[in-house]
Amino acid sequence: MKPTDLRGILQYIPRFRDKVFVLALDGAVVGDENFANLLLDVAVLRSLNIRVVMVHGASAQMRTLAEQQGIQPSNLDGTGITNTATLRLALVASNQLTHEVLEGLSATDLRAVSTNAVIAHPMGILEGVDQQLTGKVERVDVDFLKDLIEDNIIPVLPPLGFDGEGKTYRVNSDGVAVAVASALKAAKLIFVTTTEGLQFGGKLIRQILVADLEKMVEGDRNKFAPETVSKAVHAVAACKAGIPRVHVINGRVDEGLLAEVFSNEGVGTLIYANEYQYIRRALKKDVRHIQHLIQQSVASAELAKRSRVSIEKHISDYYIFEIDKNPVACIALHPFPEQAKAELACLYVSPPHENQGIGRKLIAFVETKAREAGFKELLALSTQAFTYFQSKAGFAEGAPEDLPPGRREKYDQSGRNSKVLVKKLA
Repeated sequence: MKPTDLRGILQYIPRFRDKVFVLALDGAVVGDENFANLLLDVAVLRSLNIRVVMVHGASAQMRTLAEQQGIQPSNLDGTGITNTATLRLALVASNQLTHEVLEGLSATDLRAVSTNAVIAHPMGILEGVDQQLTGKVERVDVDFLKDLIEDNIIPVLPPLGFDGEGKTYRVNSDGVAVAVASALKAAKLIFVTTTEGLQFGGKLIRQILVADLEKMVEGDRNKFAPETVSKAVHAVAACKAGIPRVHVINGRVDEGLLAEVFSNEGVGTLIYANEYQYIRRALKKDVRHIQHLIQQSVASAELAKRSRVSIEKHISDYYIFEIDKNPVACIALHPFPEQAKAELACLYVSPPHENQGIGRKLIAFVETKAREAGFKELLALSTQAFTYFQSKAGFAEGAPEDLPPGRREKYDQSGRNSKVLVKKLA
């Protein structure tokens, strides 16, 4: 299903309606050919009553201007010393970019305005070095931004801050985005970059708890791709400031913003401020989700086929693993109380969420349930994943004779010749 499919989007609307999303755009994204499509995604968000605030960077445009003018800027991203020449570059580049953003939003019939809502003061002297015209966000004019949002106007904020005396400072756009998102109590902060997400040790991170990301930033920062370090640092700051979800996505991917917001797989990196994973007992309304989850595995004969009627009949045996209220995995625990045994069945994790420990969490969960119910043995039948159960879950190979009589009959009739696995429950 395409992320733009209305049926896929509808389930998210109640959660996101009237919430604030802060989009932090790298300057290179604004200059990309996909930017017009990105703004169409913003228009979709607005049509669903999601409130949007946009912050943009300018380092890519500053670099181009500096080369054209033969200037060596003192810094490009607002984190080092900003001399007078560099501030002039920042002003020209920021004004140009703000105009392009406003122009693009007008083309999508969205009202927007550039603001001076970021109040800044000089960064000052750090380790004996005067940072000159580099600024630090002091506060955000929340009332001003809220008034604009209430009037259906999208605030657009450049990487600049202003003090009470009318002076302008170069500030880091990622820092501005975090300050704005925190001040507005945004539901999401979305860094829109030119990378696929946070990459650590050459591998893309799909989802990560902020505490784990913080350890990586503090201990192995050099393993992050250089262009993603700032996003990792500010994602941690955002979550610690109260933003529940931070995303890092590639703004050059068509419909990437919608795919990240309106699908549980996403396209980039999700950093979350709390445990957003949840195992719950399945309900009748989940029958369709279970069938949809396992259909690929059934087709490849990894799992036995289960009819809708069969799942409905035994729905109390099934459990769902949710991520942000979206089912991404399932498992079943079928009881055989007369033999004091239970069968672990229908274990499946959707491909985008594999290799994240979800399968082991589900196995541990039903194993605990089986113990609590007083069962002495946990059984599992598998045609292709038996080594996983043996190496990761402590099962040993058994025999069909270990199955309860009724289950043995079904086993013989299926013709699948599955391996029977047994785990003794202390």
